[in-house]
Amino acid sequence: MENLIEIKKQEHRLTKKGKETRSRIVAAAAKLMFERGVAGTSVEDVQREAKVSASQLYHYFKEKRELVLAVIVYQTECVLNAQEPLLSHLDSMEALQTWRDAIVQVQIERKCQGGCAIGSLVSELADTEPAARTELASAFVQWEHSIRRGLRAMHERGEMRADGDPDSLALALLAALQGGLLLTQVRRETSPLEAGLDAMIAHIRSFMV
Repeated sequence: MENLIEIKKQEHRLTKKGKETRSRIVAAAAKLMFERGVAGTSVEDVQREAKVSASQLYHYFKEKRELVLAVIVYQTECVLNAQEPLLSHLDSMEALQTWRDAIVQVQIERKCQGGCAIGSLVSELADTEPAARTELASAFVQWEHSIRRGLRAMHERGEMRADGDPDSLALALLAALQGGLLLTQVRRETSPLEAGLDAMIAHIRSFMV
């Protein structure tokens, strides 16, 4: 965690041009790591993809671990921003259905390849890189909180029964999403993702008054 804080401090101190170069490096690394995995992406690969010199790359990232942490932050922002404004207004059953349809459509457009840009990093990093695991956990917490806000809004408005637990339902919906994305990636069809999300949305609907 201290390492990540220091990386963010360094980013804040960069000039406009420096920030643009750093962003280009991180975007290139994120693209390659999503396509090839972390282990399958070398620093030299990133250097070529970003079209920067070795000295430029090492000026911003002293080692690959620092670059990986930056990629996690980048992918988290990309995933959550791509779901806006839907994700920030999941406060009705109609909004949940629209969000579900949008997620499924993305997988159709990707031909069910790649899975989740955040989740795909977990299998490689969670058990071997503590700092990366912490940052990945934070990413999923942000996602969960976005879902939770909408469910809590319905609960607070009295549209959800008192025994409905928005926090538990939000976590379960995110778990269904992640499991569905994984199986969709393996099977190259969206039916697992659709089944998982539909089951959870139906479960949430059962608590509506």
